[in-house]
Amino acid sequence: MKRSRKLLIALLLLSVAVGWLGYANRLLVLQYSLGWYTDWAHPRAAAQDVPWTQGPKEAQQTPAQRPPNIIVILADDLGINDVTLHGGGRSAEGVPTPHIDGIAKAGVRFNQAYAGSAVCTVSRAALLTGRYPWRFGVEFTPTPGQMARVAGSLYANPNNLYPINVDHDKAKATPEFDHLGMPASEKTVAELLKTRGYHNIHIGKWHLGSTAEMRPNNQGFDESLFMESGLYLPENDPRTVNSKQDFDPIDRFLWPNMRFGVSYNGGAWFEPKRYLTDYFTDEAVSAIGQNKHRPFFMYLAHWGVHTPLQASKEDYDALPHIKDHRRRVYGAMIRSVDRSVGRVMQALKDNGLDQNTIVIFSSDNGAPGYIGIPDVNQPYRGWKLTFFEGGLRVPTAMQWPAQIAAGQQFNQPTSHIDFTPTVVAAAGARMPTDRSIDGVNLLTALKRTGVQAPKSPSPSMSPRPLFWRDGGLRAVQANQWKLIHSAKPDKDFLYDLKTDPTEQTNLAASHPAKLAELKALLNAHHRGMAEPLWPTFIEMPIFIDKTLNQVHNRDDEYTYWYN
Repeated sequence: MKRSRKLLIALLLLSVAVGWLGYANRLLVLQYSLGWYTDWAHPRAAAQDVPWTQGPKEAQQTPAQRPPNIIVILADDLGINDVTLHGGGRSAEGVPTPHIDGIAKAGVRFNQAYAGSAVCTVSRAALLTGRYPWRFGVEFTPTPGQMARVAGSLYANPNNLYPINVDHDKAKATPEFDHLGMPASEKTVAELLKTRGYHNIHIGKWHLGSTAEMRPNNQGFDESLFMESGLYLPENDPRTVNSKQDFDPIDRFLWPNMRFGVSYNGGAWFEPKRYLTDYFTDEAVSAIGQNKHRPFFMYLAHWGVHTPLQASKEDYDALPHIKDHRRRVYGAMIRSVDRSVGRVMQALKDNGLDQNTIVIFSSDNGAPGYIGIPDVNQPYRGWKLTFFEGGLRVPTAMQWPAQIAAGQQFNQPTSHIDFTPTVVAAAGARMPTDRSIDGVNLLTALKRTGVQAPKSPSPSMSPRPLFWRDGGLRAVQANQWKLIHSAKPDKDFLYDLKTDPTEQTNLAASHPAKLAELKALLNAHHRGMAEPLWPTFIEMPIFIDKTLNQVHNRDDEYTYWYN
């Protein structure tokens, strides 16, 4: 009884003490308590085996007689200059990506491939549906409403040139984080492939809603190994090497609050067996073996190379020539993603599936400036969260040896919205006819194996405009021209990408007719679009040409990102 009374008194004293803390200090308490809340709300069991469903034990048809298997491997925040296929900022320091490059060599390299958006959720919704996500209200990346209470404190800096705007009323009105995502009424690629008898597997990141209605198992996937937000290994695990960015407020917030866990088919959380990228690869290889006698679609959505910057010690130790610690950790993470691609390709070969499997590799958006590595998107300007080429250009390659000739280069603009129409057509399925489909089937333009190549040096298709949208930031790319319209600051950026692919010279003032033409195109596209399913309540300036840890000045160009 005495112990209970002492505990009660202690809790009351703690409550009084917290009540007297200043606003910033109370936020600090909140900042470092969310992780403990996660542990309480989502306890994680020890590592366990994933019971992937066993397909037929014997083949009813040869792989060549079946519809093609389909594997989409999506990296997270991988910059175009992180892949040696496109120059390779990391390769200059000895981190080549031979396995990613190998997909392009065995099939087609897309030289002007764009993400569906410059941020993850919106881009992933585009990839999985073939539609611009703002058609169905997915315009912003989900953010917990509680983040509004923390954001002001995290970014409180008297040296900021431009303010971080937080709307606390909108934040309070925002639904719970788990309820923010892609509505179940959308038809995903997995649902469309089921009509052709595909067994559909999701492994890794989802970020399109965490309710039972929005999870992969209700969006056409038969099996899902669902990632909890977070770590590649526990922070103090001897198998990992960490790089913390003290200059990044979000990085400081995430380290104490992220966790290490996965869930299979909506079941209880448990810890992966090893470094997350390698673990997801292990499970992908296992699932391929279990399904080698039936057509399957696998969506392998890696967390790598998203922050936190954590490398496996094995990969870190393999790069002793990189002296900068942060670059070495980042390079090691790239190395693990490339190794994953190689292991998946080897598993296909080992199971006799390599010829009739479509493999697509891409990244969800460009690399961010907040990791503090300036050259990740070179030679392009901008970062993740901007609509400049650095935020939207992504390394993309596809192979299908049975049907697509090797060594092709596709030079026209393509987008994540093209993935679903392309693989659905390859499988002999049909796209929905009751809604607008924005992507196109790229197979119609690619050279086929065994068919004499056309006279043109590279495949092509009819040009079409591409669009992007994020609150007050919108963009259109039409033919060789690109317009980015920023509401804050109120500014138009107009570029001729044919002569200026790195967006150095803004032609908005000198080409008023072209500016008006693209503005009309932009306005016509966005007219009548759905209202966002949840509001934006954080507005953040993103400097286009400098990383977060570089000195900013009033002459630096910027746009606001809305979330």
